[in-house]
Amino acid sequence: MGKLPKWLLGVAAAVYLFLHAPLLVLVAFSFNDSKFSAGWEGFTLRWYERLLERDDLVHSLWVSVEVGVISTLISTLLGTMLALGIARHRFSGRTFLESLLYVPIVTPEIVVGISLLILFVFLKMTLGIGTIVIAHVAFNISFVTVVVRSRLEGMDRNLEEAALILGADEFTTFWKVTVPQLWPGILSGALLAFTMSFDDYVITSLVTGPGSSTLPIVVYSMVRKNVEPSINAISTIILVVTAALIWASDRLSQDKPLTPH
Repeated sequence: MGKLPKWLLGVAAAVYLFLHAPLLVLVAFSFNDSKFSAGWEGFTLRWYERLLERDDLVHSLWVSVEVGVISTLISTLLGTMLALGIARHRFSGRTFLESLLYVPIVTPEIVVGISLLILFVFLKMTLGIGTIVIAHVAFNISFVTVVVRSRLEGMDRNLEEAALILGADEFTTFWKVTVPQLWPGILSGALLAFTMSFDDYVITSLVTGPGSSTLPIVVYSMVRKNVEPSINAISTIILVVTAALIWASDRLSQDKPLTPH
C-alpha cells in the first residue's frame, strides 16, 4: 500500500483539529486559575478539589455508576444470548427480528425517552433508579448484540466441533470453548454499554425521579445556573473516562479469535 498524499494528510489533520479543538480548550481551561474562564491566569488544581466539596456531584456520580453497572450486566447478558440465538439458529421471522435490532440504535433519543416515559406512566411505575436502569437496558441491548454478533461472525467453529467429537457435552463446549473465544466481544460490548449508560442525558432526563439524578443531568443543571471552571473539571473527567472505555472497547473488538493449532 502506497503512502497517502500530503494534501490528504493535511485535510485529515485539519478535520481532526476542528473536531477536537473544543475538547482541548475545555481540558485546558479546567486547569485555569481564572474563575470566569475569560483568560488564562495560571495553572491550578483547585477546581478538581472543589468537586469533592459538592455533595450533589458525588451523589450523582454514584447514581451514574450504579445505574451503569446494573444496566451493563443485564444488557450484556441479554444481548449476548440474543446474538447467539440470531447467529447460530435459523427460524421463522429471523430477518424481521434482525431489523428490529437496529430500531433502538437509529431512533432519536427523544423519541425513545418519550415512549419509555409513556410506558412507565401507563404501568404506574414510580420514576427513579429502577426506571432509569430499564430505559438504559432497552437501548443498550442492541449495541451489545451488534458487537457480540460481529465477534461471532469471525469465530472458528472447528474448535467447538472438535470438542463435541472428543466427548464434551454442549454446556461444557459452550463454557470452555465458545465463551473464551467470545469473551473479548462480550467485554467490548459491556464497555460500550457502560459508556452509553454513563453518558446518556436525553433519555435519562425523561425517566428520572427525585433523588435519582445522574451525573450528566446534574452537570447540565450546573451549566444552566452558573458557568464556572468546576464544570470544565467534571466534564474533563467524564471525557477522559469515556475515551478510555471506548478505546478499550475498540481494542478488545479487534482481538483475533482463537484458531486451532
